[in-house]
Amino acid sequence: MKNMLKLGFILTAYTLVACVGLAFVYAGTKTVIEQRAKSDLEAALKELFPTADSFQPIATSELKASLESVVFTEAYTISAGATLIGVAVKASGPSYGGQTVALVGVGADRKVAGAKILENKDTPGLGANAASPSYFVDRKSKTTFMGQFSGKSIDDQFKVKGDVVAITASTITSVAVANVVKAAGNAAGAWIAAKGGN
Repeated sequence: MKNMLKLGFILTAYTLVACVGLAFVYAGTKTVIEQRAKSDLEAALKELFPTADSFQPIATSELKASLESVVFTEAYTISAGATLIGVAVKASGPSYGGQTVALVGVGADRKVAGAKILENKDTPGLGANAASPSYFVDRKSKTTFMGQFSGKSIDDQFKVKGDVVAITASTITSVAVANVVKAAGNAAGAWIAAKGGN
């Protein structure tokens, strides 16, 4: 009986030490992870809007989703000097392997400035090609799947096998990503129009 109590005490002590250690590691890395996520987002925003010098957050409650399945998690006004040049929306929607998260930039001209996949859990070599910089929907012009959205009017249909080229053998992913880009584009365009843009 004494041995069992002793073993129980030792196990409890090890568990407490492990929990306290994990708490310290979490507290120490949480700030680093948050800073890394912030710098990655800023780099993605700058990639979509290279001439921008200011990114200011917008409350996502000011954006209306045209699809119930698409959720907006962050949004930013994009400015160059005192001029609003666009809006970027971080949006997620269901895809084959789970939620796909994309950052979509829309210029004041109601055209997609660019779109970038931030998270995609679809099948490697198939749906995951949505985010691949080496998978081309048009090899001649070296246009990637996400690259085909750049310059596209938000008034376009964004219909896969219509005005959007699908990823080979990944129609579900193609439709899911096109839906996220379209919904984010519509919301950004509506926000710009409501604030006196085009």
